[in-house]
Amino acid sequence: MRVPDRAWLARDPVVVAPLLLGATLAHDGEDGRVAIRITEVEAYRGADDPGAHSFRGRTARNATMFGEAGHLYAYFTYGMHHAINVVAGAVGDGHGILVRAGAVVEGEPIARARREARPRRSAIVELARGPGNLAQALGATLADDGADLLGDGPWRLLLDDAHPDGGLPHRTGPRVGVSGDGGDGARFPWRCWLPGEPSVSAYRAAAPRRRQAT
Repeated sequence: MRVPDRAWLARDPVVVAPLLLGATLAHDGEDGRVAIRITEVEAYRGADDPGAHSFRGRTARNATMFGEAGHLYAYFTYGMHHAINVVAGAVGDGHGILVRAGAVVEGEPIARARREARPRRSAIVELARGPGNLAQALGATLADDGADLLGDGPWRLLLDDAHPDGGLPHRTGPRVGVSGDGGDGARFPWRCWLPGEPSVSAYRAAAPRRRQAT
């Protein structure tokens, strides 16, 4: 396994996103290490992308997206769960790649204990299926925002030595749950996944906004 060069990630996220499929994302938490094989991602392209957190510019919440490639952008969403992105592109671009789903390849008991605070026994393929479940399985919180994925810290992004330069065979389609213009699958088919992988999440379009009664 090898750590990719930072320059490898400092490119257009639409180019980099499919190349992350099959890579390993690992986190050494206080209770041990969990690693997942990435099976599904979504690219977000800053000011050119109305679906991106960074579309309207830098804020305290999304500041990490505007920093150096190869860092972790973590956020809390819907008042329910965390999600994590790999920062891509050049400094100032606001580019990121959401890690939507993965297969747990190390630390299954730890991932299961983190995920099963609720009274439900998940199949192993469900432990990191969907961005909230994935972040929980890896033990990600807002405290991990800005972590370097390419250094010697608790988070590591690793490529298999045999990982092809052109990436693994994959499929593309509209991003999940993105509303408005950013949810246009014809313009933004920037969700990528490995076909046949049971850990890949199901596609769901954004729920239409309800009109308030007058």
